[in-house]
Amino acid sequence: MEATLSPPPLSAFLRRLLPLSLPPLLLASRHLRVSSCAHGSDGDRIVARPSSELRRGIRENSSKVEDEKILSLRRLFSRPDVGIDAYIVPSQDAHQSEYIAECFRRRAYLSGFTGSAGTAVVTKDKAALWTDGRYFLQAEKELSRDWTLMRSGTRGVPTTSEWLNDILPPGARIGIDPFLFSFDAAEELKQEISKKNHELILLKEFNLVDEIWNDSRPDPPSKPTRVHDIKYAGVDVVSKLSYLRSHLGESGCTAIVVSMLDEVAWLLNMRGSDVPHSPVFYGYLIVEPYRATLFVDTKKVTKEVLNHLTNAGVELKPYESVLAEIESLALKGAKLWLDTSSVNAAIVSVFRSACERYSSQLNNNSTNQSIHHGGPDAVYQVSPVALAKAVKNNAEIEGMKNAHLRDAAALVEFWCWLEKEIENNVALTEVDVADALLEFRQKQEGFIETSFNTISGYGANGAIIHYRPIPGDCSLVENKNLFLLDSGAQYVDGTTDITRTVHFGEPSKRQKECFTRVLQGHIAIDEVIFPERTPGFVLDVLARSSLWKVGLDYRHGTGHGVGAALNVHEGPQSISFRFGNLTALQKGMIVSNEPGYYEDNSFGIRIENLLLVIEANVPNAYGGIEYLGFEKLTFVPIQTKLVELSLMSPGEIKWLNDYHGQVWEKVSPLLNGEALDWLSKNTRPI
Repeated sequence: MEATLSPPPLSAFLRRLLPLSLPPLLLASRHLRVSSCAHGSDGDRIVARPSSELRRGIRENSSKVEDEKILSLRRLFSRPDVGIDAYIVPSQDAHQSEYIAECFRRRAYLSGFTGSAGTAVVTKDKAALWTDGRYFLQAEKELSRDWTLMRSGTRGVPTTSEWLNDILPPGARIGIDPFLFSFDAAEELKQEISKKNHELILLKEFNLVDEIWNDSRPDPPSKPTRVHDIKYAGVDVVSKLSYLRSHLGESGCTAIVVSMLDEVAWLLNMRGSDVPHSPVFYGYLIVEPYRATLFVDTKKVTKEVLNHLTNAGVELKPYESVLAEIESLALKGAKLWLDTSSVNAAIVSVFRSACERYSSQLNNNSTNQSIHHGGPDAVYQVSPVALAKAVKNNAEIEGMKNAHLRDAAALVEFWCWLEKEIENNVALTEVDVADALLEFRQKQEGFIETSFNTISGYGANGAIIHYRPIPGDCSLVENKNLFLLDSGAQYVDGTTDITRTVHFGEPSKRQKECFTRVLQGHIAIDEVIFPERTPGFVLDVLARSSLWKVGLDYRHGTGHGVGAALNVHEGPQSISFRFGNLTALQKGMIVSNEPGYYEDNSFGIRIENLLLVIEANVPNAYGGIEYLGFEKLTFVPIQTKLVELSLMSPGEIKWLNDYHGQVWEKVSPLLNGEALDWLSKNTRPI
């Protein structure tokens, strides 16, 4: 994570309004069901302990809470201006960001669990954390014995709301920070807990975790924003705002609130460095028919950026003034477009309260000419920006292709180096390897930062889907087991994300079979042809079919959207077993293709490329519709010694040879010396 400049003091409002992490929040409420592999006196729950204690067989003692943070938080419950029986701490922030600045990692600070997805709930006598299958093993290692781990996505474990309804007496008060919940999430939670007559308390004026964090809390980010050059953006700001205003007109709205950070950055052709791994900055954008206002810390706006915004007709206001603007719009009778899946509950509640005041004001002074006829109202619809951003234009596609080729050159140089180091018995930890990869990438033109924390997992650590090695507490990378490396980079012109699994020695028969079945799923996704208007979940089965044949599977989606020089995880498209996402894959979208298999406490396998959705060249057009397919963006060799050829069809072998032929053709001109020799050796036909 890059260092931050020391910022001027922020108001308490601004410090608490800015963000935290990723969105499967409500998480544990409807979409994520939970269960445990263990049974006994705790029923469907499993109590997580540090792995060191598990290895020593130390019995859990739940009679005494030793976590001072939990105790400090509970002391606040009885404060007169709080008065609650439970407090929910999500991973989200005011902008529903996946990655967040260190100073807003409230759930991680409270619980010690550092995964990007999860929800902590603390009552007066219990503390529990929900997370999904990507993080089960990580949570077991990181949570103290005072926390109960709820394994979302498996059978039998209650959701957050079910758990609260079960353990709290009727009529309890459950507190949340409304800035950290989308309006939809807060409403769903409110509805669920009302079944036991519980009350949802919106604590708008302060965040309780901030209250106990105090002076040890890191400073907010303060680095300047920058202009994203039109040669990479492809479309100017005026045109993008015109597109958005056309949607406003069609919907009958007079203003829209854009709160997702990547949507703000994309619309304004701006980038920032407020959030690790994502080139975004904290801000809100309100667009009206003849006006656009960016709410941002103005100290981050350079002269170049100010000129860029002024030329596009965008005004600046302080970040913390957004709620006052929302109130003002309501009192002027605005019809506001709100995407309640992403706009936080604080903004929506302020707008609704202001609408009520409008009605009261109208009754008291029906002749007030400053109030528009019809009164304020809201239209609750998905932001039109999300889909526009997901469908890349030609300049964005060109930038992504170029960034991937430079990234491939860096990775080939890296793998050549690492293989030699392992052969020479050089002691390298997982952290050493991740640091070395960063150095190779930093040599490439246009490199900015990593696009997520590198997942460098040797052996059993590779089975932890979102594993992050820690200096002093990680494994050596050796030649006795599989090594999984999932990494990515942010370049000025594109974003990359790639996973390769290798063995520096002799893989077992079991490892080769599992790897080959994962590869078969990867090939099936890569080769698929599908009709337009097909949602991604329809394709997911193709990636799992070979694994299912022998009773294997994996606990994550097969593909996520990827931004162009933006967030490495982007919606609305995905390829996943979660069939609730009906977004159709469209030409110009970019998705990952990353099936895997993870054998707990043994090894992990994942093979990931990024794919561009393109029009397929097919001889027919049944139904008069278009058929789509994929074009590869990632060009790095797949280790062939892990492939069990007896399981592969002739067509699958041809795919692998053809892919390696493309890798050689595209990447070899960027290399020389030992790296070029390594590439030649690792792209030979099998």
